[in-house]
Amino acid sequence: MTLKKLINQLAIIATLVITPSYNVLAQTDASDTQEAKQVQERPTYNFDREWLENKAKELASKDYQSQRIPENNPLSTMSYDEYKKIQFERGATIWSREDRNFRLIPLHPGFLFKTPVKLNLVVNDVSRRVLYTTDIFNYDDELQNIKKSAAEGYSGFSVTHPINTAKKWDEFMVFQGGTYFRAVGETNWYGLSARGLAINTAKPSGEEFPEFTEFWIERPSKDNEYLIVHALMQSPSATGAFTFTASPGKNTEIKVESAIFPRKDIPSFGIAPLTSMFLFNPINTTQFDDFRPAVHDSEGLFIVKGNGEHIWRPLANPRRLEISMFEDDAIKGFGLMQRSRKFSHFEDIEAHYHKRPSAWVTPISDWGEGHVELIEIPTNAEIHDNIVAFWQPKKPLKAGQTHRFAYKVAWGSSVPTELQEGRIVDTASGNAFGSTTVRDFVIDYEGKSIPDNMIINASSSTGKIVGTISKVIPENGNLRVVVKFEPADEDFSELRVSLTNKDKQWGETWLYRWTR
Repeated sequence: MTLKKLINQLAIIATLVITPSYNVLAQTDASDTQEAKQVQERPTYNFDREWLENKAKELASKDYQSQRIPENNPLSTMSYDEYKKIQFERGATIWSREDRNFRLIPLHPGFLFKTPVKLNLVVNDVSRRVLYTTDIFNYDDELQNIKKSAAEGYSGFSVTHPINTAKKWDEFMVFQGGTYFRAVGETNWYGLSARGLAINTAKPSGEEFPEFTEFWIERPSKDNEYLIVHALMQSPSATGAFTFTASPGKNTEIKVESAIFPRKDIPSFGIAPLTSMFLFNPINTTQFDDFRPAVHDSEGLFIVKGNGEHIWRPLANPRRLEISMFEDDAIKGFGLMQRSRKFSHFEDIEAHYHKRPSAWVTPISDWGEGHVELIEIPTNAEIHDNIVAFWQPKKPLKAGQTHRFAYKVAWGSSVPTELQEGRIVDTASGNAFGSTTVRDFVIDYEGKSIPDNMIINASSSTGKIVGTISKVIPENGNLRVVVKFEPADEDFSELRVSLTNKDKQWGETWLYRWTR
């Protein structure tokens, strides 16, 4: 063994270990004690990004092997209520006794999370397994069969950080289930989620859900304001190596670097997928008998195209599956946004929808030609995620090749790239006064210095625009634009509104897919 390798091995032995007695700092030179034997039995090896990519590439050359928990295992059959009763023992929090800016909490397997996930801590380029144990969880008497059930790993992990106040450790990020991860910025409540990769979403053949099966979390230095997480992705169609660099703050930013290794050609896939929920708002509130004026985690798709155009597409809860595509060859960013930030917009004292984060994706590498794809799925309950948005490259993922994508996801109440003048803050719709054939679409633009002589450019793919009106709202200074649309006998129309002043566009472009 080389001197460097020996030093690394001793360093990892001295790091934090989860044992039945919770956090233990095992500072030992591998003596004959029982504790030292337990330490040495844990899988330990040198680790770096190159090792992970080689591992993913090697697996891609082999047949996919499912690692799901057997259906007859009590972990697979447990209910939501049973799962929520299992409580983590806070004394087992990783790094809670060290002077670091992050702490990790392993998450229990079972319920919906049926693929065991291996967790590893990386110190000085050496990986060491966090062995699965039920001793770090508390179980009710009726859950003893679940406690005794065998599992090969956890279901994921969450991360805490004093993101809101210096004295309180709040959860700001979690990896759990499939390739799902989510985060919040300051003062936010969890809302929408992101994924590592989407495959065949909303296709007749059925969607394939890749899974993160193993994580390597680098122990941060004492003053580090970021946390690095590596993940191995596996699915029947592909494997992947991911690295996440998370920096919590007012807008929590997660940098994502991925290398995808397809087992076969994949023509339909999504990069940087975002998943959210939209039930209703003033566009379609009449479909629901609810005291709340709106219910949604996100209310619109925001896109900044390569030519600098800012597009706002309000979300819908359609009567049938709807798929929209927004082509570009140099996309600057896209995201699912929650712009309604007042309690009065939702009147929900439990869900706190006004505190749900927006998520904004910014490419780092050149993504080339492709389109942002928006999928809207009908739902009648707010418990279902029914909105998906991702980037679909024009070129397919080819088997036998390495496909790399890099981007950042910012989570928070506001996105720096949003316009300060001409940002669309509200959309509503209803029958025009005194008419049963004309529908009004009311669009409010935020602005402190709204130009005079604004020209409204409104169009529809079917039906016709029969009138437009614009007025400044005295109470808040915003600009209100009303577009009168007559669908006639049509069941579908793509609506588009843009504003110009002196031959230059002012504000965002409003797009909406109307369906009967």
